Amino acid sequence: MKRLLAILVAAACLLSATPALAAGLGVRMVRTHRPHALHTVGAAAVHFAERFRGTPYAWAGTTPAGFDCSGFTRFVYAHFGIALPHSSYAQWSMGRHVARSRLQPGDLVFFGLGHVGIWVGHGRFIHAPHTGAVVSIASLRDGWYAASYSGAVRLRKASATVRPAHTGPRPPATHVPAFAR
Repeated sequence: MKRLLAILVAAACLLSATPALAAGLGVRMVRTHRPHALHTVGAAAVHFAERFRGTPYAWAGTTPAGFDCSGFTRFVYAHFGIALPHSSYAQWSMGRHVARSRLQPGDLVFFGLGHVGIWVGHGRFIHAPHTGAVVSIASLRDGWYAASYSGAVRLRKASATVRPAHTGPRPPATHVPAFAR
C-alpha cells in the first residue's frame, strides 16, 4: 500500500511539473473489469465457452479433448445445469426462437440447422467449426455463416440471472501512468 501511495505521489508531482504529461501524453489509463452485480446464465455461458478457444474439432466430440458443434454447446450449458441433446437439429427446439435483431449473449445460433454456435454479441459467435479447425469466434457477416443463417434459440433457463462467483469487496479502480509501471 505504501508503494502504491509513493507511486501515485510521484506521478502527481511529475504530471504537475511536466506540461506534456499534464496534458495526458504518456499516460495510459488502466481499466479494471467491474462485472455487473448480476449476469444472465447466457452471458456466463459465453464467458465459460471462451475458455475453450483453440480446442480442436472432433467429430462427435463432447469434451475439452475435442468438440463438434453441438457437443460444444451441450458441454458449455451442462456446466450451468442446462441439459441439451447432442444434435443441432434437436437443440433447435430447446427454447424460444428469437429474431436476429434481438440476439443476446448465450443464444444458440443455427446455420442450415446442421451447425450451431453460441452468440457472443457484436455480430460474433463462438463455435466448433469443422474438421481441421478449432473452437473459435466467427462473424455472422462472413461468407457461409451469413448465407446459411437459419435463426436463433434462447434457452429457457439462459435468461435467468446469476451472481458472479466473487462477491467480496472489489478493489478500487486505479489509474497508473505508463511510466510508473
